[in-house]
Amino acid sequence: MTERNQRNFLVRLWLGFWRGLTAFRIAVFNILFLIVLALIIKFIFSPGGQIVVQEGTTLVIEPKGMMVEQYTGDPVERLINEALGQSVPETRLRDVVAALDRAREDDDIAQVLVRTDELWNVGPGIGKELARLFDEFRASGKPVIAHGGFLGQSQYFLASLADEIWLDTDGLVVLEGYGRFRSYFREGLEKLDVDINLFRVGEYKSAMEPYIRDDMSDEAREAAEYYMGSLWQEYLEQVAMNRGMPLEHLARIVDSQPELLEAANGDSAAMALEQGLVDRLVSRPEVRAELARTGHPDDDTGFRQISFQDYLQVPERPAVGEDKVGVIVAQGVILDGEHPPGSIGSDTVSRLIREAGKDDSIKAVVLRVDSPGGSAFGSEVIRRELMALREAGKPVVVSMGNLAASGGYWIAMGADEVWAHPSTITGSIGIFGMIPTFQNTLAKIGVYNDGVGTTPLAGAFQPGRELPDEAGRMLQSIIENGYGDFIDLVAEHRQMSFEEVDEVARGRVWSGSQALDRGLVDQLGNLDDAVAAAARQAGLGDDFEKVYVERKLGAFESFVMEMTGQTLARLDVKIESGMYGLLPRTTRARIEQDLRLLKETAEARRPSVMAHCLCGVPD
Repeated sequence: MTERNQRNFLVRLWLGFWRGLTAFRIAVFNILFLIVLALIIKFIFSPGGQIVVQEGTTLVIEPKGMMVEQYTGDPVERLINEALGQSVPETRLRDVVAALDRAREDDDIAQVLVRTDELWNVGPGIGKELARLFDEFRASGKPVIAHGGFLGQSQYFLASLADEIWLDTDGLVVLEGYGRFRSYFREGLEKLDVDINLFRVGEYKSAMEPYIRDDMSDEAREAAEYYMGSLWQEYLEQVAMNRGMPLEHLARIVDSQPELLEAANGDSAAMALEQGLVDRLVSRPEVRAELARTGHPDDDTGFRQISFQDYLQVPERPAVGEDKVGVIVAQGVILDGEHPPGSIGSDTVSRLIREAGKDDSIKAVVLRVDSPGGSAFGSEVIRRELMALREAGKPVVVSMGNLAASGGYWIAMGADEVWAHPSTITGSIGIFGMIPTFQNTLAKIGVYNDGVGTTPLAGAFQPGRELPDEAGRMLQSIIENGYGDFIDLVAEHRQMSFEEVDEVARGRVWSGSQALDRGLVDQLGNLDDAVAAAARQAGLGDDFEKVYVERKLGAFESFVMEMTGQTLARLDVKIESGMYGLLPRTTRARIEQDLRLLKETAEARRPSVMAHCLCGVPD
């Protein structure tokens, strides 16, 4: 290399380094700028001093996005994503529960307004929790009013929990019934020459069907129709009871919506009022005026009000009891190792279980499960930690939320008792393994894979190579053995025979009430029922406190959360681009979930056994 070429090379190297450093500096600056901006916004718009609730205040419950057990992601990461418009809005169930529980005994709260327009979805399990919560609140004698412009299935369920439903004068009520539709990729993967090497046990284990079929199998259709029929019946019964109307009348309305709308000349609001689905047609200005009369007028907002998020910031008297029941939330797909909230990292949840075991004030633990499963190994890690906690003398109860299937059911086997909602989706006892390979896809662009190995298995799991027969036989054997282990585990914990478990297993999904009939769960009830059961097992009586066992925030995270509060969470920025953005959000989420599993399986470059159910909460 000549001296001039060497000098040019060093110059290019230095310029490349400097550009990279500049990009990093800009990224860091942007993050700091967002934090400073949030602090400025909070300073400008937040009321000074402590929040005070005045007499005649209306508590406003306005859930945004998805109702969840816990927020997805680490706190600082979530705040930044929200500021950039890259997160899905979420509302924690526990916050709504806490606000209504406090408001029930608060003489300054005169009434509750439920706004439904920002809500996306409420799963059947969470719906049952909310039904119990509103029943208890209404017993206080304080009125609950629900108002919305569009009442789809989830929004209408929430609204039905109120004393009265007020629909906007130009509003819509649409009840579709439950459905579960997925995208199937077989033909597309064939066109790309992707080989899907699938190993599974159980004719009802349909989690991987999208990769090997273009439509739903008869077995999957049979199972889905059975459990969704049960869930839909639960929905109709709950709503009919809430509205004080005969079940047959509500079912007839749902089945006859086209005819009823045509008779009302397409006026959905008038049809809903005539059929008794809503109580009044009220515009937003009329809502403000009405609530000002029944509550307390306010010059700025029409009526004196406080959001449930702000209400939770009002100081509360500390709990009297010293004994505690710890609640650990296990929400999302089960993965090996450490993962933030929104996923169930086997090491992350295991650490929380151990922390609860070391805390002498926590006398019992409730594991709240909302999961379709995932890694079989990760599921077993969590189950063993629960068993160790039980052996140390602390009772463990599992409370199933919307979904506790496959690996989500596996971890429940570590508990003394298993509670589910009648509408929980559970079961799917089965496992599978999948390895996609892309040798034909790469060959289309002239890329090939070749080499040598010391055994037939050397390099067997590289995604750029065809899977050897030896590896396929090995994996099928592992899957069959894993299924047997799963059945043995359930049989041991549920005191059933292998044959009895196999009869209700084979990957089939059940509703909570169906699971109870088949001996897969112990009791039907909500989270508080499970907490009370854990307290009874620990001999605590009624004098105890329910606490959530969660990862403690670091110093920087605590600073950011304290300073920004809910400011960024209230910024509603949505960014959609391209034709993909035109798809319904549920469709996009499901496609992304399916393809993410395919991507993660290919990137693993090793065989993995999955106890995963793509059954999901029906739309």
